[in-house]
Amino acid sequence: MARTRGCIVGGGSYNWTPTLLRDIAAMPDIAGTVVLHDVDPVAVEEIGRLGRKIMDAAAADIAVEATTDLSAALRDAAFVVLTITTGGLEAMRHDLEIPRRYGVHQSVGDTVGPGGLSRALRNIPIVVEIARAMERVCPDAWLLNLSNPLTTLTRAVTKTTRIKTIGLCHELAGVRRTLLRLFDAAEDELELTVAGVNHLIWLLAVTIRGEDGLRLLRDHLAGSGEIPLAPVAEGYGASFQDRWRVKLALFDAYGYLPAAGDRHVAEFFPFFLTEQTGCGADFGVLPTSIATRYEIADHARARVRAWLDDSEPMPTGRSQEQVADVIAAVANGRSHRTVVNLPNRGQIANLPREAVVETVGVVGPTGAHGIAVGNLPPGVLSTVQPHVINQEMIVEAALAGDRRLALHALLNDPLVRDFETAPRMLDDLLRAHAAYLPRFR
Repeated sequence: MARTRGCIVGGGSYNWTPTLLRDIAAMPDIAGTVVLHDVDPVAVEEIGRLGRKIMDAAAADIAVEATTDLSAALRDAAFVVLTITTGGLEAMRHDLEIPRRYGVHQSVGDTVGPGGLSRALRNIPIVVEIARAMERVCPDAWLLNLSNPLTTLTRAVTKTTRIKTIGLCHELAGVRRTLLRLFDAAEDELELTVAGVNHLIWLLAVTIRGEDGLRLLRDHLAGSGEIPLAPVAEGYGASFQDRWRVKLALFDAYGYLPAAGDRHVAEFFPFFLTEQTGCGADFGVLPTSIATRYEIADHARARVRAWLDDSEPMPTGRSQEQVADVIAAVANGRSHRTVVNLPNRGQIANLPREAVVETVGVVGPTGAHGIAVGNLPPGVLSTVQPHVINQEMIVEAALAGDRRLALHALLNDPLVRDFETAPRMLDDLLRAHAAYLPRFR
C-alpha cells in the first residue's frame, strides 16, 4: 500500500468534505495525509477536527491537517480535490433572483442558464489561479474537480494549464440505481454506454443480462409504465427528488434516455421551465431556492457539530462519489473505470476536439482515458452540440473579461427567450458580482 498526500480545496465545506473523508477512510489501501484548505478558518478547523475523528473511528492510517494557506496545502500533493463556489450562497442568490425578474426560471442555476453563466464567470478565474498554483507547487498532481459548472471549470483548467484534470459527477449513479431496481438486476448485470456533457449525458446503449435495455425500458413503459423511484422526500429534499418525467419525455422524443437528474436536465431545454408548465411543476421539477440551500447548509453545519460533540452518532461507510476510488487506484498502480469529464480526444467523434465531454473512462497510472463511443445520434447531437459551443464561449469570456462573448452565450441559452432584455439581465448580473469579476471592469 503506497502512501500518498491529497488536498481538498474548499475543505471547509460542511456538506461535501465529511462525505469525502469518510470515503477515503473506508478505502483499505489509502494511507498518508489529507490537507483541508479553505478561506473560512472556522469551518476548516471544525472539519479538520471531524476528519481526525473519522480517521480514528475507521482506524485509517491517514493524518488530517487544516490550513488557510493554499501554497502550504498544495505542497507535495499528489491529488487536489476541488469543491468551491466563489461568493457562496449570497452570490447564488443573484444567479437565481435576477433572471427570475426577467421571467427566466431555473431549477438549479449552477450549470446552464443565466445562473450557470454567472457562476462560471465568477469561478473560472479562481479555479485557473488554483491550477496555476499547482503548476508551481505540485505540477504532477491530479486535479479532481467536483465544482459546478463542472464542464466549463474543467475546460478552463485544461485550456490554460498542464495540470492533469478530471471532472467527476455523481448524477449517473442515481439513474443507474433506478434501472437496477426496475429490472431487478445485480451491478454486474447492467452495462451502460453514456456520452454528452455534464448534466446532459445520454444513455446510448443499455445492456441488461445480455439484452437491449432501452428496448426493455420501452416495453416496460408500454405496459405498466411505473418507474421504481426512491421514497418521496420531505422538507428541503423535495426539490432534489428525481421524478423521471423530463427524462421519459425526452426518451419518447429522441429514443435515448438522459442519464442525470431531471432538475439538471430540464435546464438544457426551452420546454420544461416555463410559465405554462408551472415553472417545471407539470414535469415534477421543483426549484431549489436560496432559502432551501440555506436550510441545507444550516443542517449540515449543525450535523457536523453534533458529530464533534458526540450528541449524534457519526455515519460510516461509502457514498456514491468516486474521488476515493480514483485516488486509491492511481496511488496503488491500478486502474478504475468510472464516468469522467475529459477533453474530447476522440471519445465523441462529432463534437469538437478538446471540448470537455462526459463518457465512461479509465483512470490509472498512465493517465485518464475516455472510452470512445463514436458519433452521437443526430437527435442527441442536436441537443448537446449547442451547449458545447456555448461552454467554449463562456470559458473564453471568463478568461478575457469579454462581455460580448458572455452576451452571445446568454442569447444562445435555451432558457433565455427575450432578445431585448437579455443584455440588461447580463449587466445586472455583472454589476451584482462586480467584486468577483475584475476582468469585466
